[in-house]
Amino acid sequence: MIQMKPNTFRITIKRCLAVFAVVFVVLIFCNTQSMAAEIPTTTETTEENAFPDENDLTSPLNLSFTVDGEEGTLSGTLQMLLVITVISLAPSILVMMTSFTRIIVVLHFIRTALGLTSTPPNNVLIGLSLFLTLSIMSPIFARVNTEAIEPFSKGEMNQEEALEAAMSPMRDFMINQLQNREEDVQLFLDIAGIESVSSWDDIPTSVIIPAFIINELRSAFIIGFLIYIPFIIIDMVVASTLMSMGMMMLPPTTISMPFKVLLFIMADGWNLIIGQLVQSFVY
Repeated sequence: MIQMKPNTFRITIKRCLAVFAVVFVVLIFCNTQSMAAEIPTTTETTEENAFPDENDLTSPLNLSFTVDGEEGTLSGTLQMLLVITVISLAPSILVMMTSFTRIIVVLHFIRTALGLTSTPPNNVLIGLSLFLTLSIMSPIFARVNTEAIEPFSKGEMNQEEALEAAMSPMRDFMINQLQNREEDVQLFLDIAGIESVSSWDDIPTSVIIPAFIINELRSAFIIGFLIYIPFIIIDMVVASTLMSMGMMMLPPTTISMPFKVLLFIMADGWNLIIGQLVQSFVY
């Protein structure tokens, strides 16, 4: 029996997989062509089928587009691809448009200032940030449900109207945080090539969202700096004390970390910081 070398065996497997992929693509193409050839060309449709009721929620979802003045419809595969893309990007979009960014950055500042590398763990910090975000954004989510989701589920508005109605409460929340930071908004207006606007309603959402993210990072870094100050003082005192005692080989962080944790507990740090952090948002 001929024994193949490991490298030759891997090359053979790669070639087989490549041939299989080519055959699979060819079969799909042939199947698509045959299905297109079997589509009937008759145009005998009833008036009810040609013009379905817009309020009929049981009718299938049809997406249409216009190219050079001619209107067409998207295939089912492309519709599914768009839906999967939106679902995969929705968590990131919602996270960046809510209070989550400021909260998670501040919590990481707290952990770093205390000198703790993995306590609390990332899962705990993310979970706490999510629940705080739900608590802060609950009035906004209630407006979205009342003004967009419920009317759309009842068939009182179409997809575009529902999306616009859902974005209105989110825009109001982001604009309220940007009231004192018009510099960030002006930066992205200049990037977008928009010379002047008369009111906040004239500013597109594509400008408000990145300006809001920058403002959230700025606010989080300011809060983090204020959190760092008392812990830096403890590090300086411990380092100077160890140096005066001649214990220069002992890392100051080993001694200062218990004192920083003790200070944080005695000051009721979690209650104080979380309370001030929630109150920093403007509705």
